[in-house]
Amino acid sequence: MDYIRTFNDDPCEGHLSTPISDSPVTRLFINNLPINRPGLSPLLRGLEIGLAHGYFLVGPEIVVGPLRDYPEAANLGGLVTAMVIVLLGTACMSAYGSVSFGNKPETPGAEPLATARGWGDLTAGFFLGGMGGVFAAYFLLENFAGINAIFRGLVN
Repeated sequence: MDYIRTFNDDPCEGHLSTPISDSPVTRLFINNLPINRPGLSPLLRGLEIGLAHGYFLVGPEIVVGPLRDYPEAANLGGLVTAMVIVLLGTACMSAYGSVSFGNKPETPGAEPLATARGWGDLTAGFFLGGMGGVFAAYFLLENFAGINAIFRGLVN
C-alpha cells in the first residue's frame, strides 16, 4: 500500500499527498476557515481572523511575559503587548496589500482578496477584530473572580 504519493500524481507539484494532508477531514477543516469560507465579505473575514488572534495573544504574554511576577500589572502588560502585536500585524498586512495589489487595476469578477480594496477591507477587519479580541480577553481576565462567581451561582 502506498500511503504517501505525489499530489495529483504530478511529481512537479512539490506537495505530497498523505493520509493527513489529503484527507476529507483536513479539507473540511481548511475550507471552513474564515479565509476560505464562501459567502463572507473581506471585512467579515478579517474581523473573524482578528478576533481569534487578538483574544489568544493576551494569555501567553501574561503567563510568560516580563510582568508575570507582578499580578497587578501582568494583565495590563498583556493588554498593551497584544495591542502592539495586532497593530504590527495590521501594518504588515497593509504593506503586503500595497505592494501586491496597489498598482493593479481592478477587474470585474476578480477574487475580492486579490484586489487592493478587498485586501484593505480584510486588513481593516483584522484590526477591528484584533483589538476587540484583545479587550475582550483583558476584560474577562480582569473580572475573572466576578464572572466565576456568577457561573458558580455564588452571587446573591
